[in-house]
This record gives sequence, structure tokens and C-alpha cells, in this order.
Amino acid sequence: MKKQRYVLCLLMTGVLLYYAVPRLSIFAEGLEGWFSLSWLILAMFVLAGNFAAVLYTPKKGKKGTKQPERKRVLGR
Repeated sequence: MKKQRYVLCLLMTGVLLYYAVPRLSIFAEGLEGWFSLSWLILAMFVLAGNFAAVLYTPKKGKKGTKQPERKRVLGR
């Protein structure tokens, strides 16, 4: 379930980048250039975070299998 959400966030970020990159002017003077640069950096952080979450999400175990119980040693 979470993996699907991460993939959806990746796709939405890709759409935002596809729409915004041609309109952003990184080499502009002043505040416009700073805004463009900071927006692209933030978008890259979002992409990297969601991509890492997709890669490192733990896989679900099989249902119905139980972990063996650990015996507790008393007296030490």
C-alpha cells in the first residue's frame, strides 16, 4: 500500500517537473533565479526521498507463517 503511494508521489513530482522546468529560468537575475534554483533543489529532494522509499520499503512476509518463539533463559 505504501509503495503505491510512493510511486504515485514520484509520478506527480515528474509531472510537476515536466510542467515547470521549461518555465523556470535558473540564470535569471535576482529573486527569480533564486526561486527557480531553490524550487528545483526541493523537487530533487522529493524525488530522491520517494525513490529511496520505494527501493528500501520492507517486503511483506507471507501470511500465516509464524516466527519461531525464542526461549528465555532465566537465572543469569
